[in-house]
Amino acid sequence: MKTFSYEAAVDVEDAVAKLASDPDAALLGGGTNLVDLMKLGAAQPSSLIDISKLPLDVIDVDDDGSLRVGAGVSNSDLAVHPVVRSRYPVLSRAVLSGASGQLRNMATVGGNLFQRTRCVYFMDSSKPCNKRDPGSGCPAIEGDHRNLAILGASDHCVATHPSDMAVALTALDAVVEIVGPSGAHKLPIGELYRLAGHDPDLDTNIGHDEIVTGISIPALPQQAVSIYRKVRDRASYAFALASVAAVLRVEDGQVTEARIALGGVAHKPWRAITAEGELLGRSAKHEAFREAIDLELRAAMPLRDNGFKVPLVRNLVTQTLTDLAHRSVQQ
Repeated sequence: MKTFSYEAAVDVEDAVAKLASDPDAALLGGGTNLVDLMKLGAAQPSSLIDISKLPLDVIDVDDDGSLRVGAGVSNSDLAVHPVVRSRYPVLSRAVLSGASGQLRNMATVGGNLFQRTRCVYFMDSSKPCNKRDPGSGCPAIEGDHRNLAILGASDHCVATHPSDMAVALTALDAVVEIVGPSGAHKLPIGELYRLAGHDPDLDTNIGHDEIVTGISIPALPQQAVSIYRKVRDRASYAFALASVAAVLRVEDGQVTEARIALGGVAHKPWRAITAEGELLGRSAKHEAFREAIDLELRAAMPLRDNGFKVPLVRNLVTQTLTDLAHRSVQQ
């Protein structure tokens, strides 16, 4: 592990200033991903700026009914919060689908959003990787890519985003609160993440000297139902082969709102905009759900060993939406 310095930030502004003064600094919250990457040599920060003691661990319901979650809230506290469990079951299920109980106790909301890919070439510093070492190549394209992207990939990177929470927040149209040298601003979560493109080393659209301080989640419409489902190689402590976060509203048998976000299939949580548009106004039936996700999957570009993800996503989304439609009728 590379030698590094350690400093505890006294407030958010201090943390921003410390980041701005050192292009190789990194924030330390729970450290559940960063420390692993440092041990592997996949991350080599010159300094760690500890923000774990800052007052960013609050969950509040705003006057407009939206939920504000501080970036320092632990994954465990978020998953079991009464408002999250009752109003946003898709989010609670997503968080509980990730990692283990011990890791969820340590991991923070902010850190979860900025997890790095678990592509084996990224995590092995002895191998080339465009995400870790731009311009070195992407051996995953011809190598071990079974768990990697089928949507939105490029010739430079086929990595997938690992966060379950981010997939749920994408379906919930969450808004990310950011503080940087120029002050505070907000960014829809759909604009936070990037596809790999020509710059796979850039995971997000926020600057090195900016900090996510919290997330705002709008209230779901009445009669909307939601769920998160994840398919993986083993029952727990495994990343998604594919996952879906879905929000569905059905009135008089017709779909009046559909939000679908996919995990485990792209460099970022993949919002299924094509499928969502196809479903509006259609009968909330199995056939319609299947046809809609098939339209979305026309953009899929599977590699040699991950073509199985196409029917996997088709069946996962179709059955999930069918189950939500049945639940909506029973409400």
